[in-house]
Amino acid sequence: MIALGAMVRAPGEKFAGQEVELELNKVEGKDIEPYDELLGDAVAGDSFRFAREDYVEEAWRIVDPAIKASTPIHAYEQGTWGPAEADRLAPGGWFAAVE
Repeated sequence: MIALGAMVRAPGEKFAGQEVELELNKVEGKDIEPYDELLGDAVAGDSFRFAREDYVEEAWRIVDPAIKASTPIHAYEQGTWGPAEADRLAPGGWFAAVE
C-alpha cells in the first residue's frame, strides 16, 4: 500500500483546502480503480495523464473571463442549428449547403 497526503480544494465558494490521505492498494490479479491507477502513475512519475502547471494556468486565463461573463442563454428547439441569436454572429449563417 502507498499512502499519500494531499491538500485538495474543499467544496464551496471559498478557495480553501482540506487535508486528505490517499491510499493506493494493488492486489495482483484484480482490477484497480481509476483513481488508484491515476495515483500510481503520479507516484511512478508518469506524466502522460497530467497537464503541466503553465498549461493549466494559461487555460484558466483564457476560460475564466468567459465563465464570469454574463452572457445570456438562448433557448432553441432540439435538432435545429441553434437559436436565431446565433445567426447574427456568423454572416450568412452557421451552415451553408454544398451543392
